[in-house]
Amino acid sequence: MNDPPDGGWSRGETFLQFLRRRGVSRREFLTFCGKMAACFGAAAALPPGSRALAQEMARKLSAAKRPSVIYLQLQECTGCLESLLRSGSSPIDRILLEQISLDYNELLMAPSGGAAEEVLRQAADRPHLLLVNGSVPLGQDGAFCTIGGDSAENLLRRAARKADAIMAVGACAEYGCVQAASPNLTGAVGVADVITDRPVVNISGCPPIAETITATLTYYLAYGHTPPLDGIGRPVFAYGQRIHDKCPRRASFDAGQFAERFDDENARRGYCLYRLGCKGPATFAPCATIEWNLGQSFPIKAGHPCLGCTERDFYDRMTPFYRRLPGFVVPGLGVEATANTIGVAAVAASVGGVLVHSAATVIAKKRAKKAQPETLPLAVLGDTDKATQEEDQKT
Repeated sequence: MNDPPDGGWSRGETFLQFLRRRGVSRREFLTFCGKMAACFGAAAALPPGSRALAQEMARKLSAAKRPSVIYLQLQECTGCLESLLRSGSSPIDRILLEQISLDYNELLMAPSGGAAEEVLRQAADRPHLLLVNGSVPLGQDGAFCTIGGDSAENLLRRAARKADAIMAVGACAEYGCVQAASPNLTGAVGVADVITDRPVVNISGCPPIAETITATLTYYLAYGHTPPLDGIGRPVFAYGQRIHDKCPRRASFDAGQFAERFDDENARRGYCLYRLGCKGPATFAPCATIEWNLGQSFPIKAGHPCLGCTERDFYDRMTPFYRRLPGFVVPGLGVEATANTIGVAAVAASVGGVLVHSAATVIAKKRAKKAQPETLPLAVLGDTDKATQEEDQKT
C-alpha cells in the first residue's frame, strides 16, 4: 500500500497534474471545487458557494501533494469506515480517496501479522495524516482492545507522535460512544482524552456522513491545516447548525402539528416527529443539508426521529430514544426555551395574527400562555401529554 499502482498519484505530483493524467476535465474539477466551496463557506470566512471561494479552492487544491495516511481502527464496529467506503460520490471524490497513500489500515491492507506491524512502524516514522475510528479502552491496562499484542492506547500514541494532523472519525473516536455509556465497563475514552498536546478534529456521528469525512480531508489537502473547529473540536462547516434549523418538518413544528404515533394520520401527513423523541432541536449536524446516499434522504425525512448521534454522550443523554424530553434545552435560544415552549409560542403568535418566525418570538412560558386565547385547547397545539398539561396548569 506504500506505492500507488500504475496511473496512481505519485508523491512528487500535484493533485491537478494527477487529475489531468487520469482524464478528469477542467469542468469536472471546477464543479468539485464549487461543491467544496458550498461546504467551506463558513470555515473560510467567505460567502458559501461564492466564485471567489471556488477559485481559491481550485488554486490551493491544484498544488496539493499526495499525503501519507495512517487509518487506525480501535474499539469500534467498523461502521464509520463502511460508511466512507460505500457512499455514492463523484469521480474526483473517489480518486481523492483511492489515491491517497493509505499506508496502514487493518481492514483494507493486504499484509498481516509482523508484516503489518512493520508497515505501521515505517509509516509512523515519517510525517503523515492520522485518522482514527473507535474508542480507546483504558480499563484493565487496555486489555479490552489489543492489536499485535499491544494496547490501543500505546498504538495510538505511537501513531500520533509524528502526525501532522489527527482526525477522530465517528462518535467512538470522539468520546467513546456506546462503549463509554454508563457504566462504561471498558473505561472507553476518545482520542482527544489520550492525545492532549495538539488539536484533534472530531468528525461526529454514529456513523458520520461520508461526505463530511471527505470534505475535511479535502480542506486539509487544500489549506495544509485542519478546518476551523467548534468548542468540542468539530468542523464548523459541517456542525455549525442544528438539524432543526433546516428540517423539512420545521413548519409543522412551528405550527404545533405533531405525530403522536408512527402509524397515525399526522405521521402520514409528514408532521413533526418531536413528540416521538426527535432530538433535532438539540443536535448539530449536516444531515438535513448534505443528507445520505448522494443527498437522497436522512432519518427525519424518511420518517424516523433524529437520535442525536452527533452529540456527546447521546446514549446516556438522549435516551429513551422514542420519548420526548420536555425539559430539554435548545442551545442558542436561552435557558428557558425548550422545544415545547418554542412550539407553543409559535402557535400562539399565529392565532393572534402575528406572522413572524418562531425563533425570533421565543418568550418565557408564562408570557406564551398569557398571549394565547383562553379557549385554545392544548390539543390544537399538538400537546396532549398529561404531565405537560399538569405542569402548564401549575404555572
